[in-house]
Amino acid sequence: MNHLPEAWGRPRNDVYGTYDASYLQSSMPNQHTQSPIVTGTSVVALKFNGGVVIAADNLASYGSLARFTNVERLKQVGTHTVVGAGGDISDMQYLHEKLLDSLIIKEEYQNDGHHLRASHIYRYLSKVLYQRRCKFDPLWNTLLVAGWDDGKPFLASADLLGTTFSAPALATGFGAHLAVPLLRRVCPDEAAVENITREQAVDTIEECMKVLFYRDARSLSKYSLAIITGKDVEGAAECEAKNQSWKFAEGIRGYGTQVV
Repeated sequence: MNHLPEAWGRPRNDVYGTYDASYLQSSMPNQHTQSPIVTGTSVVALKFNGGVVIAADNLASYGSLARFTNVERLKQVGTHTVVGAGGDISDMQYLHEKLLDSLIIKEEYQNDGHHLRASHIYRYLSKVLYQRRCKFDPLWNTLLVAGWDDGKPFLASADLLGTTFSAPALATGFGAHLAVPLLRRVCPDEAAVENITREQAVDTIEECMKVLFYRDARSLSKYSLAIITGKDVEGAAECEAKNQSWKFAEGIRGYGTQVV
């Protein structure tokens, strides 16, 4: 009996003839990078009068398995920029540790007092993503670049196809469907940014993270949050969604072993 996995489920050669495996032959190399395995979900960001708030949960999912619960998907780049990544974790690590770290080291090595601003880093990342897409070997990420640039808050998005755009309220992954409507209630357009305080922006982002924890099966209650202003970047890696217990389910008829 043939126990090799490639023979499982095939017709018997002695009954139906030799199996034709010619379709398996290819001159191209195997492309394992085209199937993301460990992935992260939403990144949420909002401008306010004086800076930008950005947050991402700390979960990296192996398919549908909540495998890694301490993966920070926000990275400070330079002095006034934070990059948040959703999508494939290995591609995110390549961007963060290989490209961005090398970029900052090369820039700071000159020691000329010049620092890369958020718009510089954003343009660099957008060109990298588009170049990889043109090679048909994309980096499976959607990036949000938040920072303080030229005296005002900066927020923009770039995805694996090289698509780029900017808005005062942005989210990736499932957050594009669930969080963006909540963000636009507070900030419908660029003109509304002047009326949003820091506390209001943080509260809105926290509300979005709580909604995503309830509704997105690939999210986690623990998340990282960063606040970028003209002075510096304030970060917190151990935030947790407020009022995220599931006790409300006890009051639902038919839940558990309760008697109706």
